[in-house]
Amino acid sequence: MSDQHQGKVVEANPAAVGSEHHADDHFSHHIRRYLFVFYALLFGTLITVGASYIPFGHRAINIGVALFIACGKGFLVAGYFMHLISERKMIYGILAFTAFFFIGLMFLTVWSFADFPPFTTTH
Repeated sequence: MSDQHQGKVVEANPAAVGSEHHADDHFSHHIRRYLFVFYALLFGTLITVGASYIPFGHRAINIGVALFIACGKGFLVAGYFMHLISERKMIYGILAFTAFFFIGLMFLTVWSFADFPPFTTTH
């Protein structure tokens, strides 16, 4: 195999040709994965919209179902688009640390609603 390049004969490297084919396979694998996640997110959105029309008996249950679906979609975004699914233990430690303090702050916020100072007016 040889190619003419500006009057010079250039031999094609078979290993380079094989690596180009491997690179194409590598990218097509990732594109397929991203498309799968995209379709899963679209499906999750349709499920969320569909669930909003189902009367579960109480508004809090409807909100809980929507949040459950949103957590699944958030996992897909964080895991695949932000590449957290293949990260190391330190990233998971930082993520757990952040989640722990977020839940703690949300608990303190909800708890403070029951502990108003004296002479506080509520609407």
